[in-house]
Amino acid sequence: MRREITIYTDGASRGNPGPSASGFAVYEGSRLLKRMSKYNGIKTNNFAEYTAIMLALRWCANNTKNPKELNITLYSDSELVVRQINGEYKVRSAEMKKLNEAVHRLKVLFGSAAFFNRLRSDPGVSAVDKGLNELLDRMESEAKNDTNKY
Repeated sequence: MRREITIYTDGASRGNPGPSASGFAVYEGSRLLKRMSKYNGIKTNNFAEYTAIMLALRWCANNTKNPKELNITLYSDSELVVRQINGEYKVRSAEMKKLNEAVHRLKVLFGSAAFFNRLRSDPGVSAVDKGLNELLDRMESEAKNDTNKY
């Protein structure tokens, strides 16, 4: 039996490179299965976008008995990354090529996997973006507090 899974991803970097985070939300129908945000350290925005997609796909693969049952529809606000994954744009950077190849290795685990670009104003993408900004704000605040201790 096929299961329809919808994923929203986003990556954020304050500076490029700068403090960055990646996040995703996975839904089956209207039911939220998982929401996650991860701090990446000092990275580029494109790194953060690719990492968000990989984290979401890995979570889906690791949290189902048979990933081939999953039809994945993934939405990202990164037009560049989506077009690179879909083969519409070339991947020039060596680091991005590695990330792109990793996404392609992951996507074949599923019954199907389709990648689409959505604006950040899309409610699903916007919710993930909000979580990333909260995480980056928290990391920034903790760094300031650590600096003030000395």
